[in-house]
Amino acid sequence: MPARLAAVHPTWAIESGRITVEGSGFPLDQPRLPKVYLGESSARVVYASSTRIAALVPPGLEGGPTPIRIDGAAGDAPIDIARPFATGLHQVDNPVFDRADNLYVTYSGTRGQQVPVSIFRVRPNGTRETFCTGLVNPTSMAIGPDGDLYVSSRFEGTVYRVMGDGGIAPFATDLGVPCGLAFDREGTLFVGDRSGTIFRVDRAGQATAHASLPSSVAAFHLAFGPDQALYVTAPTLAPYDSVFKIGRDGAVGIRYTGFGRPQGIAFDQRGDLFVVEALAGVSGLYRLASGGGVPELMLAGPGLVGVAFGSNGTMVVCSNDTAYRLSRSA
Repeated sequence: MPARLAAVHPTWAIESGRITVEGSGFPLDQPRLPKVYLGESSARVVYASSTRIAALVPPGLEGGPTPIRIDGAAGDAPIDIARPFATGLHQVDNPVFDRADNLYVTYSGTRGQQVPVSIFRVRPNGTRETFCTGLVNPTSMAIGPDGDLYVSSRFEGTVYRVMGDGGIAPFATDLGVPCGLAFDREGTLFVGDRSGTIFRVDRAGQATAHASLPSSVAAFHLAFGPDQALYVTAPTLAPYDSVFKIGRDGAVGIRYTGFGRPQGIAFDQRGDLFVVEALAGVSGLYRLASGGGVPELMLAGPGLVGVAFGSNGTMVVCSNDTAYRLSRSA
């Protein structure tokens, strides 16, 4: 039976990410393994059987829809290669889009480090510009009901309001090691303290404890769902961690258990929850469909941290130092 390529998983990819090509009759009786090509570039094969070949996406690809083919096999399959959108970053949580689809990304630095630029703004056309300076360890970001950017500093225990001109002012203080931020539909801010408390912060900046979770070894990551429940990840030293679901009354439930070191989370316009699993060497972006079921791997790559969605259908996924852009097609 002649070799044939049937499908590729996942259908999104970034450079150095692992993809799996499925088919039949892949030749393994040759001196060398079958060659895998993404466009005209050769990918390094890391596993091969007669029905499945795994390979790593080579660097330097142009991005966008790219055909995959295997030497000696009929057929091809498309994959969407994410384009680097912003580089030279230090992200420790999700990036965030504003209402005009400008993307905000951080250079957080090591603990206590004062860096030249705290937050960059990336315009929809890819132009990157300095937006904010003077923040120490900017960690998590959220757009408030006033349209301003709110940023947590895990070093200072403070959430800052950043105005449109980049000026900053403290909004809430004495929050422990604040990381994850999210606004609910009424404009109330929720803040995740790495030691285990979810704070509810009113519009005057006054904080009260809302819920309690296990402490995190990395950061809290927050997102409100279409059901107006608060969803939280908080990686620990356990083999598996949960995605928590917190009700309006502060009651803590579990949306899913089984991720290893889950970090960035965001909801898309269809109400599906996307979660970054940040295991060393095998990190990936997963989708938890609104109707339930098991997580679906959407993208694999090294050092993934966060994810965000723009209003125009754009998705950005971040590693620690690079933001990659994809047009939603799945």
